[in-house]
Amino acid sequence: QVQLVESGGGLVQAGDSLRLSCAASERTFSDYAMGWFRQAPGKEREFVARITWSGTTPYYADSVKGRFTISRSNAKNTGYLQMNSLKPEDTAVYYCATTGYLATIQQAYRNWGQGTQVTVSS
Repeated sequence: QVQLVESGGGLVQAGDSLRLSCAASERTFSDYAMGWFRQAPGKEREFVARITWSGTTPYYADSVKGRFTISRSNAKNTGYLQMNSLKPEDTAVYYCATTGYLATIQQAYRNWGQGTQVTVSS
């Protein structure tokens, strides 16, 4: 089972950028599609972005489209989420996850990281 560890979160101001990383424990990371989800206080976890096993065909939630970019380096067993033009409503715990499917629903994802906090002040 792939272990995932997110990093790169922090406290930033509106308009700033952050890059989250998702380090995988095994080379089998490259066998799976990868997604990012987030959970804001008092809200359900929601889909943010996903990418195929090979790093193609990124897909985004409407709320982040044009501001966030998902990518991965299978050579480094690491996935990324570049977040630009951050807004206070982007404040949440961000999770990476892997799946054998191309999916936007969290139930399709098998392996999850522990999450990293992103806080955007206005």
